[in-house]
Amino acid sequence: MNIDQNRRKIGFLGLGIMGSAIAQNLLKGGFEVTVWNRSPEKCEPLAEIGAHVVRSPCEAVERSFLTFAMLADPAAAESMLFNPDGAIREDGVLNGLSDEKGYIDLSTVDPATSRKVGAAVSARGARFLEAPVSGSKKPAEEGNLVILSAGDESLHQDALPCFEKMGKKIFYLGTLGNGARMKLIVNMVMGEMMIGLCEGLGLAQAAGLEQEDFLNVLDSGALANAMFRLKGPQIGAGQFSPAFPLKHMQKDLRLTLALADEIGLSLPSAAIANECFKKARQLGSSNEDFSAVYKSLV
Repeated sequence: MNIDQNRRKIGFLGLGIMGSAIAQNLLKGGFEVTVWNRSPEKCEPLAEIGAHVVRSPCEAVERSFLTFAMLADPAAAESMLFNPDGAIREDGVLNGLSDEKGYIDLSTVDPATSRKVGAAVSARGARFLEAPVSGSKKPAEEGNLVILSAGDESLHQDALPCFEKMGKKIFYLGTLGNGARMKLIVNMVMGEMMIGLCEGLGLAQAAGLEQEDFLNVLDSGALANAMFRLKGPQIGAGQFSPAFPLKHMQKDLRLTLALADEIGLSLPSAAIANECFKKARQLGSSNEDFSAVYKSLV
């Protein structure tokens, strides 16, 4: 087997809304993809289009030149490497790694988690990259994500053919931790914007205006943007099928506030947005789209 063929052997861990779409695009792009998911049934649709399914993260890494992970939160990201007591997971990522292999975490986590995972991967002689992605279900399906890569630059270069199947824009941000920071800040702004949109829709309706007219006015000026254009009509129609689950937005706001606290920066708008999303979770909207925060505001 020549080196070019070997470099097309890709592992993928985590097949939720985003992971399934990304893995499918890698398969369509001609990569040989090995998949693992905690719930094995989520592997079946990918197996039907050519993915190889394995029983552990370790097996996926062993079969692959590069392995990607797309997981829900810092605890899930760490669980690919460690047991709850902190010991190395026997069937986890670390025991499948060797020199020159690469492990790339696409999850949205805090910088400390990225550094912990990166240090453990480097101790095995392998390479680590954080590469959280900006975008939700539809951009993931269309290969139009924005990729925020940081860490081992040689691994970034090796991963570019894969990134090009995932995203429309790829950033290399340097030192490990910068990708995590950038993603949290981006999602903070997105969460705050969603609160503003929902309050505007609620107030327009309460004031006797048509929500459609309000959205058309927004779309006609400086406030026009793709998120308002997509989410506004869905909110008005009461459609909250998850493209980006609300619980993940609240998690990202929590991590952003922790980052700001570490730096010593006050983020009052982000703190208020976090409370709004927490209230929505208490009302039962955790697994709905993050736009379902509307129901906690009106």
